[in-house]
Amino acid sequence: MTTAWERPQAGALFVVSGASGSGKTTLLKRVFARVPGLQFSVSATTRGIRAGEADGVDYHFVDIPTFQRLRDQGDLLEHAEVYGRHYGTPREPVEHALGQGLSVVLDIDVQGARQVRRSHPSAVSIFILPPSVGTIKDRLVTRGTDSAEVIARRVREAEEQLSACGEYDYLVMNDDLETATQVLEAVVLAELSRTSRRARWVKLFA
Repeated sequence: MTTAWERPQAGALFVVSGASGSGKTTLLKRVFARVPGLQFSVSATTRGIRAGEADGVDYHFVDIPTFQRLRDQGDLLEHAEVYGRHYGTPREPVEHALGQGLSVVLDIDVQGARQVRRSHPSAVSIFILPPSVGTIKDRLVTRGTDSAEVIARRVREAEEQLSACGEYDYLVMNDDLETATQVLEAVVLAELSRTSRRARWVKLFA
């Protein structure tokens, strides 16, 4: 690993949001492959485990009383209820990773991002934009995994999410995958190069 890729002494908390069908997951996977020292936060959820998923990898699958206890004790950075299912980000793993100089990426919606920014004002927020709402519908149809009713609902939800993009620090337009990947990577690297995160380099030369 070259000096340019050296892990900073203070990690960054990245909050990434984007409407369903914006290509957010694909972009994040590509950036993770290019930038060392990043890790996803694994959310807790009360929904059932699906085929191919693993507890502790895709989600921490918990029952409702356990989730409510985590929430009430302040052990979640953010939480939300979506169609009767609860989702939240466990606080301790995130703060432990940041303390080790690792950077954590939260893939959460607008509601969750607002909660995280209140408790961690230094969090870096990034919104992934599609070229248009029509593009989101086209991508959802191409997936072939949802009914017309579900697609219509997801498009409505996408419009609600997109209306909040002005609250974020950075916007990444995903109209070309490679260009969008480079822009997202540049944002991440710039934040990891802040003087406040590079105490060792400052000490070398100051």
